[in-house]
Amino acid sequence: MGVTAGASAPELLVQEVIETLRQHGGLAVRDLDGREENITFSLPKGLRIPAVAVDD
Repeated sequence: MGVTAGASAPELLVQEVIETLRQHGGLAVRDLDGREENITFSLPKGLRIPAVAVDD
């Protein structure tokens, strides 16, 4: 079985899927070479807090 995830998939969730597969009989995990992704996503404008409103 293969597991793939896009740049927006949190690594924690990917690891939880892999662990669940191991618990159900998965024997080995093998990382395949792929393209390194280093992408970040901004929050939608409606969810952003202006920097002046953040307390220390």
